[in-house]
Amino acid sequence: MKIAVTGGSGKLGRSVVARLKDDGHDVVNLDRAGTRGRGFIAIDLTDYGQVVDAILGIDEVNTTGFDAIVHLGAIPAPAILPDVATFHNNILSTYNVFQAARRAGIKRIVYASSETVLGLPFDIDPPYIPVDEEYPARPESTYSLVKHLEETMAKELVRWDPELSITAFRFSNVMNPEDYAAFPSFDADATLRKWNLWGYIDGRDGAQAVAKALETAKRGFEAYIIAAADTVMSRPSAELAAEVFPNVELARDVSGTETLLSIDKARRLLGYAPEHSWRD
Repeated sequence: MKIAVTGGSGKLGRSVVARLKDDGHDVVNLDRAGTRGRGFIAIDLTDYGQVVDAILGIDEVNTTGFDAIVHLGAIPAPAILPDVATFHNNILSTYNVFQAARRAGIKRIVYASSETVLGLPFDIDPPYIPVDEEYPARPESTYSLVKHLEETMAKELVRWDPELSITAFRFSNVMNPEDYAAFPSFDADATLRKWNLWGYIDGRDGAQAVAKALETAKRGFEAYIIAAADTVMSRPSAELAAEVFPNVELARDVSGTETLLSIDKARRLLGYAPEHSWRD
């Protein structure tokens, strides 16, 4: 396929671009920052004119005929910019990408939602553990609120166009191998990483999920939690949950250091299978 990736220069974006190229796809990175050359277009995603121009074709650059868009470009977390700047940047960028895709007749979109819609930082207990996609979104920050609004927008767009496929990935905290040296220090205090139930995602496995969705996602909207198969901790997951969230029900048995961000839906519907762990 010919695929546009917004935010392809970011931490997750670099892994996604590399994976899609390795899979044989023709990939164009649309981002503010990057290396000039074939396969990169510098763009401000908050400017609809720039987005639709890039998708429909730029002089002397073959950017027409995209089969799919992977939208990762965003302010990637709360508290990087003032709340209003995060809101304006992220909601406008996502609308512009979705709308440009619709105008270009592109029917396959995969994009980054966030684990934060699950209720992070869990200062209020989750309804049950492991958390999954079955309970209503619970945004607790402006960043998370935007992610919830983006998912709501996607649901309406696929209602308008039954041929459209939009996949939202609620990615956990993205990590690369160089980040893993810090993981053993988390064991000293179980509350240090309780904010996301001790979850993470290796960037290469995040890229695998994107590749799977581009291959297999059906028409309509689906949201998936995408996390590693394990936690960042050495201690058993059930023990951690009992200590830090004593009033929260374990919805099912949890073995060993299994993730408490359920990836069962992604395994079942997409064939997602994490291949990387900090323990390796």
